[in-house]
Amino acid sequence: MRRTLLPYVWPVLIGVLLAIVLLNAFPQLLGRDQSAAPAQRVEPPAQTLPATQTDGGARPAPELQTANPLSREQGPFSYSAAVDRAAPAVVNIYSSRMVERDEHPLMSDPFFRQFSGDDATSRQRMLSSLGSGVIVSDDGYVLTNHHVISGADQIQVALRDGRNTLAEVIGTDPESDLAVLRIDLDELPVIAITDSTQAAVGDVALAIGNPFGVGQTVTMGIISATGRSHLGLNAYEDFIQTDAAINPGNSGGALINPEGALVGINTAIFSRSGGSQGIGFAIPANLARNILDELVTQGRVIRGWLGIEAQEMTQELAASFGLQTPGGVVIAGIVPDGPAAQAGLRPGDVLLEVDGRPILDARVAMSDIAAIEPGAELPIAVIRSGERIDLVLNVGERPPPEGRRPER
Repeated sequence: MRRTLLPYVWPVLIGVLLAIVLLNAFPQLLGRDQSAAPAQRVEPPAQTLPATQTDGGARPAPELQTANPLSREQGPFSYSAAVDRAAPAVVNIYSSRMVERDEHPLMSDPFFRQFSGDDATSRQRMLSSLGSGVIVSDDGYVLTNHHVISGADQIQVALRDGRNTLAEVIGTDPESDLAVLRIDLDELPVIAITDSTQAAVGDVALAIGNPFGVGQTVTMGIISATGRSHLGLNAYEDFIQTDAAINPGNSGGALINPEGALVGINTAIFSRSGGSQGIGFAIPANLARNILDELVTQGRVIRGWLGIEAQEMTQELAASFGLQTPGGVVIAGIVPDGPAAQAGLRPGDVLLEVDGRPILDARVAMSDIAAIEPGAELPIAVIRSGERIDLVLNVGERPPPEGRRPER
């Protein structure tokens, strides 16, 4: 009997195993609803959490705010249209100046000079530098960096369409590192300027310029940060940071958005090697536009000024002045006959408030004061010898950097 059934055992076992596999793979064979969604984690229904008991009685649970997911429009697959709109207005700038060539000290003696055969002309050499600029008006105004054209005897501007011309310097502002040139050509391409306050971290940004003199080049990245300061580059800093490749020669060129509008003027890079390392800085278009207007209409940039040298407040300094928090700035120096000196401020005073607003950052306060029209009356509050003193001073006009000598 056993031998009779033995040939049927293995087929039956195989059939049972096959049936189990099929039922697991196709549960509808047992009448299950196959239209159900795939398995998901079960989330508990929303409910009010019970109050947490403490020694002070019942404390309600915090009410948390939730936000809907951000919706973004799909970006373009190519930025060639933006480049076509902006690139013709980005120019190459070549500046040159004559400098005295270093020579042996003996050559200053006429006796030895007669044997060298050098004359005054041969003791000079031409230094040239390159950079970029942006045409911002159809009457020929060009924005660039002050350091691109500083000290230049001659400035040549080359357009993308092949035209070349000499440029006139309308004005410069070393404290923001901006300069305005003018060229006299017809039918100039002009870049559109956007509101740079709308630039957001993560926005696509394209840098256009003349890196290393190779010719006009476009690089792409994103806006990495806005409002960058405390970099030690300029007196007034409010940079847009980008990881679009910026290299020597890009200075003064355009940082544009995906629509081809000017967001900023490329100015500086952070680099250990001298080349791009993904940390570049651009002056916002709004600031550049304001500087342009003042240089063209006034010939200089007019800024409010108190005539003080400020030092950042630290925890140690705050404790020494008897302050609970490190707010305000320490007045380290006073410019003679300046607005602060005329109002009676002294070195060692702590400037706490300007126009009723507490000072939290020295550079921000400096920029706010610069925006005040000279001649305006400005209420301030200082701490002197542990006592608060309220004063009103008349804001002055900030003189050129070489005209200020604070006393300590």
